[in-house]
Amino acid sequence: MAATSKGPIRAQPQITHASSGQSAPCSSQGGVSNGSSVEQPGQKLSPAAAPPTVEVRGAVGLSAAVLMSETMTPPSDRTAVPRHGSVAAVPTNDDAALRDSAFLRACRREPVPHTPVWFMRQAGRSLPEYRKLREGIGMLESCMRPDLVAEITLQPVRRHGVDAAILFSDIVLPLKAIGLDLDIVAGVGPVVAEPIRSRADLDRLPALQQGDMDYVAEAVRLLVSELGPTPLIGFSGAPFTLASYLVEGGPSRDHARTKALMLGDPGLWHDLLDRLAGIASTYLRLQVDAGASAVQLFDSWAGALPAADYATYVLPHSRNVLAAVADLGVPRIHFGVGTGELLGLMAAAGADVVGVDFRVPLNEAAKRVGPAYALQGNLDPAVVFAPQDVVERRTLEVLADARGLPGHVFNLGHGVLPDTDPDVLTRIVETVHAWSG
Repeated sequence: MAATSKGPIRAQPQITHASSGQSAPCSSQGGVSNGSSVEQPGQKLSPAAAPPTVEVRGAVGLSAAVLMSETMTPPSDRTAVPRHGSVAAVPTNDDAALRDSAFLRACRREPVPHTPVWFMRQAGRSLPEYRKLREGIGMLESCMRPDLVAEITLQPVRRHGVDAAILFSDIVLPLKAIGLDLDIVAGVGPVVAEPIRSRADLDRLPALQQGDMDYVAEAVRLLVSELGPTPLIGFSGAPFTLASYLVEGGPSRDHARTKALMLGDPGLWHDLLDRLAGIASTYLRLQVDAGASAVQLFDSWAGALPAADYATYVLPHSRNVLAAVADLGVPRIHFGVGTGELLGLMAAAGADVVGVDFRVPLNEAAKRVGPAYALQGNLDPAVVFAPQDVVERRTLEVLADARGLPGHVFNLGHGVLPDTDPDVLTRIVETVHAWSG
């Protein structure tokens, strides 16, 4: 259920759009894991806090005024606009408010009333109400219960007033659904009991059938009925990132076994990624068929590769995944960590929106991908632990870097960190909406 602004927005300058040359709303663009979720061991659970009413407070401080004085025109008081809504349509949903949401308009590189905001990993670990709800329930089990998935997905929408919801899940869930013996271990991440390292091991990777994950489709339908004009983003892990978990047997810093297989047995490697591309394609289509308004392909570990290897061993398979959902008419977001040198290739894989991590400024990222793509990002997740004036200043710097882009969705440059103060995220949403509206 979308939160809306409850009063006039004050002190909100406008950002000039390069496409029109006029002062206009800043356009924007835009899953759960940026990589797979890692349970935090020994975390003391606090009682669920009542989600606060979200409203724009207006003035965002002296540092913001100083930063933006050269780039934004002085505002006057005006009536607040709803901060949710959606564009880019689920083919079976004719709701004009959903199609016209700031998030979906930004993904289509259309003018928006304000820069839309959502956060990777917004649904989950930083929220006390999430930790309370998850007490005694394993990560994978919680992803298979539609009632829990729906509630956890809705929590950050209620609390922060974000412009899009991201389905609460994990990128390894489809692998569990096809029968692989894996679990998410507290403090470690996904652990695969029998890694995939030989041609015989491919027999343990059957095709995913939509009926294998009916619980996901049910959760999406529940969410669409609750979210109304707020878009829901579905997601999948990309073939390379899924392959890394399967070959390594769990998370890896150097991806040594993965690269050894990739370079040493290219035939097996391509067959493995072809199967994973089919699984990811089916999983994304399942979510859109159930009502998701956009999808994000997470290639969390692609930044471990040089551009030439990415182009040869990874790009063809990511392209197949994104092409498999091209006929569904929803925006396709492509994101990876440490992928500054790969941005052009990731765009060419078939994205409508390219996610940019915090290492590359958005204006530089725009040069690397060209004008045919919207960008998503890219505040450093660690900035949220700095003093409030620093968070505000860095938030506005991201907006300034995005000035003139054909489309921009504000996000972090990676996922929300577990110890993040939720109130800081709420203030970031307010700041972005106030200064871009």
